[in-house]
Amino acid sequence: MSMSRASRSQERLVVVGGDAAGMSAASQARRLKGPDELEIVAFERGHFTSYSACGIPYWVGGDVEDRDQLIARSPEEHRARGIDLRMRTEVTELDVEGGRVRSRDLESGAEAWTSYDKLVLATGAHPMRPSLPGIDAPGVHGVQTLDDGQALLDTLARTAGRRAVVIGAGYIGVEMAEALINRGYEVTVVNRGQEPMSTLDPDMGRLVHEAMEGLGITMVNDAEVTKILTGEDGRVRAVATEDAEYPADVVVLGIGVRPETALAEAAGLPLGDHKGLLTDLAMRVRGHENIWAGGDCVEVLDLVSGRERHIALGTHANKHGQVIGANVGGGYATFPGVVGTAVSKVCDLEIARTGLREKDARRAGLRFETVIIESTSRAGYYPGADPMKVKMLAERRTGRLLGVQIVGREGAAKRVDIAAVALTACMTVEQMTALDLGYAPPFSPVWDPILVAARKAVTAVRAGNTS
Repeated sequence: MSMSRASRSQERLVVVGGDAAGMSAASQARRLKGPDELEIVAFERGHFTSYSACGIPYWVGGDVEDRDQLIARSPEEHRARGIDLRMRTEVTELDVEGGRVRSRDLESGAEAWTSYDKLVLATGAHPMRPSLPGIDAPGVHGVQTLDDGQALLDTLARTAGRRAVVIGAGYIGVEMAEALINRGYEVTVVNRGQEPMSTLDPDMGRLVHEAMEGLGITMVNDAEVTKILTGEDGRVRAVATEDAEYPADVVVLGIGVRPETALAEAAGLPLGDHKGLLTDLAMRVRGHENIWAGGDCVEVLDLVSGRERHIALGTHANKHGQVIGANVGGGYATFPGVVGTAVSKVCDLEIARTGLREKDARRAGLRFETVIIESTSRAGYYPGADPMKVKMLAERRTGRLLGVQIVGREGAAKRVDIAAVALTACMTVEQMTALDLGYAPPFSPVWDPILVAARKAVTAVRAGNTS
């Protein structure tokens, strides 16, 4: 039995989940309060803590040689900082009324209740697994945790065939397709969307499609997977759609992720439209004074549309953890929201987006203008001046920047950070044209591509307002 709250002299913080948000919160709380003031108990059901899930495709593809390179802090390092971290231990029930959690040791099966004064939920997300015949067959892999990545690598090592099918063409699907190509597999991507990377508008996604085909990846768009076919040994042998079958020795699910909130839902905690936990600006679960949540299990405010979104990114998770840890430790911090910035790549093609797509703006009821420009990453006469395409959305009446998408070669993707700052500051495209950006021929044309797009957007907004 765990010690009751009444019989303990110091407070106890319980953290559920040992990756970015959970351990950032625990570490920040520990910096602010010593062991005599705050006991910290953390539960992690996997084998690893504080790792980069975003790096898994690059580990699978061989760009990162060793799994441990993705681990920022080991369990032993957390314990040395005064955190009672219990690995391979899954929390199976939350008793919010009683202020306690039930956990199960996954090695021994032993169960126990642990009381808390303050609770942090950082349960992450899980890969979407559609309810299809054969979806649980050996050889079908989701990729969300280091354990998932290791399981996929183990399958690749013992599978004789060299045919892979990736289901889905979002960030994980595209990155895993490239990783498998790098490992010498014949790769087919089956995508239900019009083009890969549905976080882009289709016209920009088409550029990604062309780059993937240039790598030797077979793209199958507008296709719905109906079942996973298995052989006599029970292992995956093909992926079927209504129109075709695609042979597969391994299948990777790149459909996206959902918040891991079954525990929270069973305990009656508030969830949003995307099944993520709802919090206030301090990352405190709404309606619950002593419970916080962060990372991939929460929904966050989109500062551009004003709506709640679920965005699973390590950058957000670490910020959530810092905010939570500060508040749990007696300080004060807030997380105001996001603008939806993300970057990725296919070979040397860089892909970036922030803010709203056209369909997001329509859904939000906004009237807008769209412009597309083509420019280069450097001065045109400077060696290595590669082309890039920038798409920009601006609100028609006000000229407020609504979104930017960029596809190009080296030096393209991180330009989206300029737009992310402009979105956060609620700048208009006209204000953006006066931004004092760094210039030298090796880095940019005289007019940076972002500013070229902003100038064109200003013209479009003025024309739209007078028509």
